Amino acid sequence: MSIVFAIIFSTSSFAQEEVKSALKTEFVQSGPMVGYSEMSEIGLWVQTKKAAKVHIAYRPKLNLATEKAISDVPFQFTEPIQTNSLTAFVAKPVLRNLEHSTKYEYKVFINDKEVPFEYDLKCQTQLLWQYRTDPPKIKFAFGSCVYVNEPEADRPGKGYGSEYEIFTSLYKENVDFMVWGGDNTYLRDPDWGSRSGIMHRYTHTRSLPEMQPLLAGIHNYATWDDHDFGPNDSDYTFANKDITTEAFQLFWHSQNTSIIEGANNVVSTFTWGDAQFFMLDNRTFRQAQDYEAENKSYFGEKQVQWLIESLVSSKAPFKFVVAGGQVLNESAIFENYATYKEERQKVLDAIQKQNIEGVIFLTGDRHHSVITKMERENDYPLYDITSSSITAGSATPKEDENPTAIKESFIVGKHNYAVIEIDGKRKERILTITYKDKDGKDLYSLTIKEDELKRAKK
Repeated sequence: MSIVFAIIFSTSSFAQEEVKSALKTEFVQSGPMVGYSEMSEIGLWVQTKKAAKVHIAYRPKLNLATEKAISDVPFQFTEPIQTNSLTAFVAKPVLRNLEHSTKYEYKVFINDKEVPFEYDLKCQTQLLWQYRTDPPKIKFAFGSCVYVNEPEADRPGKGYGSEYEIFTSLYKENVDFMVWGGDNTYLRDPDWGSRSGIMHRYTHTRSLPEMQPLLAGIHNYATWDDHDFGPNDSDYTFANKDITTEAFQLFWHSQNTSIIEGANNVVSTFTWGDAQFFMLDNRTFRQAQDYEAENKSYFGEKQVQWLIESLVSSKAPFKFVVAGGQVLNESAIFENYATYKEERQKVLDAIQKQNIEGVIFLTGDRHHSVITKMERENDYPLYDITSSSITAGSATPKEDENPTAIKESFIVGKHNYAVIEIDGKRKERILTITYKDKDGKDLYSLTIKEDELKRAKK
């Protein structure tokens, strides 16, 4: 009897797994994805293929402060969310009333049935360290330009996207979170004229199989550039910008998108440890690059004012300003900020006049990577960390372009991403930027000490 029971039990277990797998195939389009993290709350994201009820089960697994495992804690459940076609079948559950400094595991339930995944579903609340210890070590990834081929919509010829295995390398970096620097999807000719086309493109890119473990296991923050906003080189005149803003806010789970009043936009900010990130919108307020006028708008007056005042208020030793296009490159070509010279100078002057320390720019767009270093008289140097591209085609910079670039940092012809680590005692923090190729191999590294981003004392 025991042998027969064992055979029946084994067969039953196998059948149950088949049922679970079928449930995933039938209902899950993409995700889950981990969004923002705070000390008592985490945002998640799931997209289904059709109308379905989604909820999340979650429980603590590790105290990050003591590194002690937490066991025998029952699962809690989020309120169920019904997905529907009007919102691209997206659900954005929130894990509330969490313990700070804790790693959690979670499970996805569709129509009250657990969906299996072959990789870990995990997230974490931020550490409570203030007034207690030195700031925690921070490790995050940064990159831009994700093109996923779809022959039916692509231009004729060889696909522009390739080497999707780079997402596996990113996943293996075991970072706390990733900052997506724009062109996180590429809208195409059939897409940007309609809401259904825009939602299709966002869905198509987000569904890339190689991307899923990365999304499910680390926290994700994003801004955009022209290709996830609209057509190539698009600006505020793009007619469907309200639809792409809606799509962006649907497909990313930030807590405070659209900070700037008076227009739909994707401006946000967040902190992690003792670092603060200012996620700028370089499209919504941008005038046409070929429009001949003085003081042309790029970020726009309201956003520039918000940025400068926010930088002044920030106590972070490293203040990361994230934008879709290069800021410090002095070559007024393509879509560099230098082509909007009056507004750019206003920003740079304000950083100096207001004595704002610790500013570093994170930028994308250019389909090559490079670190630009701007020396300033009687002040600390500014750095612009450009990371591009993750899977989109590469581009070779013009000869003698970007005169203040660190020449050794140019990465051309290789898909890449940056891993940025911050470590050390309070007031003695050290920042390390390392570019990596599609296989996770180091390409170039630079270390910057906190003191190097402070104005010299007179």
